[in-house]
Amino acid sequence: MPGLDDSRQFVPLKIAVLTVSDTRTPEDDKSGATLVERITAAGHTVAARAIVVDDVAAIRSRVETWIADPEIDVVITTGGTGFTGRDVTPEAVEPLFEKRMEAFSSLFLLVSFQKIGTSAIQTRATAGVARATYVFCLPGSPGACKDAWDNILVHQLDYRYRPCNFVEIMPRLDEHLRRPKSKGATA
Repeated sequence: MPGLDDSRQFVPLKIAVLTVSDTRTPEDDKSGATLVERITAAGHTVAARAIVVDDVAAIRSRVETWIADPEIDVVITTGGTGFTGRDVTPEAVEPLFEKRMEAFSSLFLLVSFQKIGTSAIQTRATAGVARATYVFCLPGSPGACKDAWDNILVHQLDYRYRPCNFVEIMPRLDEHLRRPKSKGATA
């Protein structure tokens, strides 16, 4: 049965939150505030927070800066995952992924479908690993941020969660970059 293993110690992560919006300000960014509230309530640290406009270069630049920072473990974006002409978060972020997390998109769709029915089809939520950093791109509504955090991320970003979680494999995310080429070795 999945759940928390209290014999394991909690490992706090440093998480950056990026709101993608042409109209939001720090004062009215409800989705970003929802994520910050949940991140800190879970015992993690908000390492950075920013708002950028719906622009591929602006989004990519901010995410690239954060994934290059060894102090940031996770990046969560909110906004820009829909189908309008200005929704470009997946286009900005997915090229940075070394590995795409297909199951996150599928699981988020299942969670959303339970809450909003067939309207869940309108999301292009995505996730992946870039430079040994987890990146999750969520829709811009506070409800979608709550659903993703409460049903998926709070568990997978908790080292105590069993049978497995993202935290326990973090030290191995960049092992392919640290290991010298095998030079013909077969083992």
